[in-house]
Amino acid sequence: MSKDTFLITGASDGIGAVYADRLARRGHNLLLVARRAERLAALAARLQAAHGVAVETLAADLARPEGLAAVEARLREDAAITGLVNNAGIAGEGMITELDPVNVTGMINLNILAVTRLAAAIAPRLAATGRGTIINITSVTALMPAAFTAVYPATKAFVLAFTEALQAQLSPAGVRVQGVLPGITRTAIWEEEKLETLPAAMVMDVEEMVDAALAGLDLGEALTVPSLPDTADLDAYLAARDALRPNLSLARAAARYGLGNA
Repeated sequence: MSKDTFLITGASDGIGAVYADRLARRGHNLLLVARRAERLAALAARLQAAHGVAVETLAADLARPEGLAAVEARLREDAAITGLVNNAGIAGEGMITELDPVNVTGMINLNILAVTRLAAAIAPRLAATGRGTIINITSVTALMPAAFTAVYPATKAFVLAFTEALQAQLSPAGVRVQGVLPGITRTAIWEEEKLETLPAAMVMDVEEMVDAALAGLDLGEALTVPSLPDTADLDAYLAARDALRPNLSLARAAARYGLGNA
């Protein structure tokens, strides 16, 4: 049973709160981050009573500079924190023809900027000690952007690419990096009325999603898609993508463009 600390963002409910419960069950101390201090305090009290671990809370809005800076400072300076769950995020921007600039700026700040800066804040310590874990929550929409809204899948595609880059840079130093790609999950990010219009077979309970993600972490998966029946399908997708690499940057344009390079 480890007494190292995991910092979890977006921890007041949904995916973040379930991660908090499951990691506390594993014996980890916790630092819970979200905007709503009262919800964090109630969750912390329950987890401490149920699992006997230390649970600290930090109320911060990661979409705002001062909130992000406060959490970055803890990740840089607190040697007890050896795990980060980058979970905080928002969705629901609507059609690009009706985009709300304020809403989408907040989404980009939370879904992209905060994820990047928090990972960068903890990475030097973890790499130096050769241990620790970074879990980034992305989304299956990163793999199918045309099937959803315009900006949210793009932010999650960033998180996916960023996670793979972190793996390449930090795994050799002994740091575990996992990307988790949930499908539709029963959390507050989805309105209940919207969930009721979807086939039940498409909607996963949040507890099952997090349990599968942690099982994937235990198995050493770099990318975990909780609902994917056969990981060979994901491996084939990644292999097909990698097969493009030798021809993605060449000195001459392809012959099909008729520039006389044949």
